[in-house]
Amino acid sequence: MCDEYVHVYIWIVAKKEFLAFRLNPELKQQIQEIADSEERSISQICDLLLRGGVEAYKREGPQYLQRLLAKQKPKTR
Repeated sequence: MCDEYVHVYIWIVAKKEFLAFRLNPELKQQIQEIADSEERSISQICDLLLRGGVEAYKREGPQYLQRLLAKQKPKTR
């Protein structure tokens, strides 16, 4: 297991669904900073960002993901 990732648990809407995934600690910190500045929880911010991404994907289709993937830095080992 890689120590550079942390577990994030997201409860959706009425906390009826549960989603867990790993992310880079730097990204988690950025999300925490957004949550703090907006006086919201990490879960609320993640829900909003995920909903926005889903809506963008519905509008643009696979080109939306292709554009995001093209912006990512190449991973080094």
